Amino acid sequence: MRVLALETSTLAGGVALVDGERLVAEYVLDVSVTHSERLMAAVDRVLGDARWAPRELEGLAVAIGPGSFTGLRIGVSTIKGLAVALGLPIAAVPTLDAMAAAMPWAALPVCPVLQARRGEVYASLYRHDGDGLRRQWEYLALPPEELAGRLIEPTLLIGDGAAGVESPHARRLPPPRRVPSPACVAVLGRERLLLGDSVGAAELAPFYLRPSQAELRRRAVAIR
Repeated sequence: MRVLALETSTLAGGVALVDGERLVAEYVLDVSVTHSERLMAAVDRVLGDARWAPRELEGLAVAIGPGSFTGLRIGVSTIKGLAVALGLPIAAVPTLDAMAAAMPWAALPVCPVLQARRGEVYASLYRHDGDGLRRQWEYLALPPEELAGRLIEPTLLIGDGAAGVESPHARRLPPPRRVPSPACVAVLGRERLLLGDSVGAAELAPFYLRPSQAELRRRAVAIR
């Protein structure tokens, strides 16, 4: 199954292509340029380099969050447009699941951590059970010190928020392994699509975990 995946949960966004179990292409760019300026150019580039026509795709996948509100909206909107134009199914992949999937055989529990606003981070915990990583916690938005208090054993922290979690149990990866991987979104997305776990373009929505500042302001105005 040929799948195109988008990851726009952080500034380090990108695109990946898989063909069955083979990773065909992965493009990641961590620069201060908005996804709206570079995302479709990246899609065109990886398709061109792979010598695939858009009509050869069989499915789409996208990281739905939590993460950057603006980035997620752009990624989801782009996938919606592609799905409608190409008539393809979409797999909605939680960002933290995809981050944990980069460590499939970790002996330690894996805790993906992404920076969030208002002094918080997004996080969850995953543990290998013999068949793969399984999520142990809900998806959380919480202060780094509260997350540190939840770590009761040596735990592998990944993601751009890992450095701010001060715990004697924290074990951190080097910088190249800290950003979300479009390839992992593609792999998980393909698995979901093969199981029939897809969502239509009209129903696809970002998973923000908590309301945006704009939503909070709207609520405050409504209360007044």
